[in-house]
Amino acid sequence: MTEDRQAVDRDIQETLGLVPEFFERVPDYLLPSEWASFKSLQLSDQTALPNKYKELIGLAVSGATRCRYCVYFHSEAARLFGASEEEITETALIAKNTMGWSTYLNTLNFDYDKFVSEFDQIAAHVREQMAAGATA
Repeated sequence: MTEDRQAVDRDIQETLGLVPEFFERVPDYLLPSEWASFKSLQLSDQTALPNKYKELIGLAVSGATRCRYCVYFHSEAARLFGASEEEITETALIAKNTMGWSTYLNTLNFDYDKFVSEFDQIAAHVREQMAAGATA
C-alpha cells in the first residue's frame, strides 16, 4: 500500500469510523482525489448548499436512477444532517413529479424555445406578484 493510500485511509477512518468497502476498492491512484471530492462535497459544511439540502438532492437523484445503495446512503445522511421524515417524503414526491413532467414533455417533444419563452413570462408575472405583495 502506498503512503498516499495509507494517509487517505487514515483520514477516512477518522472521519467515518471505518474505511467502507466502496473506498477500499478504489484504485490507489484515484483514492486521494475521490476521497477529497467526496469529503468536500458530501461532508463539508463549507459549501454553498447546506448538507441537509445536498443529501435531499442526492436522495431525489438516487430515486430517479433507482440506486438502492444511494437511496439508503442519502436518506440516512439527510437524517444525520437534520432532515425530517416529512422532508424526505416530500423530496421523493418532488422527484416523482419532476420525472413525470420530464417524461411527458420529452415524449411529446414540446418545442423547447416556446417552453422557455412561456416560462420566462410566468417567472416575470410571479416576480411582479411577489413585488406587489411585498409593497402591500
